[in-house]
Amino acid sequence: MLYREAGQFKTTYAKDWAIFPIAQDRIVVLGFLAIAFIAVPALASNYLLSTILLPFLVMSTAAIGLNLLTGYAGQLSLGTGGFMATGAFAAYKLSTMFPGMPIEAVFLFSGVVAALVGILFGIPSLRIKGFYLAVATLAAQFFLLWLFNKVGWFTNYSTSGVISAPPRTIMFTDIYVTGPAASVTAKYLFALTLVAILALAAKNLVRSSIGRRWMAIRDMDIAAEIIGIKPLQTKLSAFAISSFYCGIAGAMWAFLYTGSVEPLAFDINRSFQVLFMIIIGGLGSILGAFLGAGFIIALPILLTNAPAMLGLNIPVDVISHIEFMIFGALIIFFLIVEPHGLARLWQILKEKLRLWPFPH
Repeated sequence: MLYREAGQFKTTYAKDWAIFPIAQDRIVVLGFLAIAFIAVPALASNYLLSTILLPFLVMSTAAIGLNLLTGYAGQLSLGTGGFMATGAFAAYKLSTMFPGMPIEAVFLFSGVVAALVGILFGIPSLRIKGFYLAVATLAAQFFLLWLFNKVGWFTNYSTSGVISAPPRTIMFTDIYVTGPAASVTAKYLFALTLVAILALAAKNLVRSSIGRRWMAIRDMDIAAEIIGIKPLQTKLSAFAISSFYCGIAGAMWAFLYTGSVEPLAFDINRSFQVLFMIIIGGLGSILGAFLGAGFIIALPILLTNAPAMLGLNIPVDVISHIEFMIFGALIIFFLIVEPHGLARLWQILKEKLRLWPFPH
């Protein structure tokens, strides 16, 4: 009976188009933000922050980027890992070439570099789509990783090919968020702030005219072109903004999570992992990116610790195979039963709560 909107009148178009038009939703979101920004840094251990929450935030950003391209614009991509690697190496080169550049500017410009690369590899989408476009973006994945491996300029000619993220502080402060002097709490709070801003921007973006053009191209590109939508600008803008998000996610992965920049971290398995996130979480949903990332990050940890908690002695390789089997089964399940993923199940639950106890 608490989830009701009776008496909540909307007197302007702005209130009617609000992201959270129901007061209860706004309260819940503000509560989650308060817990994430205040309670978690104060109570969570370093293990929870560094092993679970940081990769969750990073992969949520990458999942948002891919969801903008695949879920909203309908352009299938398997090059997410390559675009993340572009952002990571761009952030490394920018931070070493311009030592005084604050970390916010480093991440921003690394996303811009990844966006330019995304536009370049998005050009084939003007002529091909579906499976053929996925193969084209897969070629981008392999080409970019080969480039970062073979050209020593990207690693400042390091003999090992693996470089460490240089220490950087937040603008106008002495708080380190990268490097050995940075605390896990500072990294978490910085990543959380960045993800919150990017998620809000993405939510407003898909509700704007750009998002409506993406969805028109996704649903029927020929009809969209007939009503005046330009496929060239629409598809390339989707690739650019998606790669921008993936580039920032790659920079966050290298600078905030692992502390090192290496191509191996962004191989084809990373691209498939992000794709699984948006399939399980929900295509065409910003919330689905977070739900899918949380599920993919938490499931391996749960499968690793559950046998010991239950007193079972299961080999590590068997647990790894079980993990792949569960992922495959869930992907097939969601594609057949609920193509919109966990986000749609959450939406159905909210609708049931609004109608209870008088469903109709």
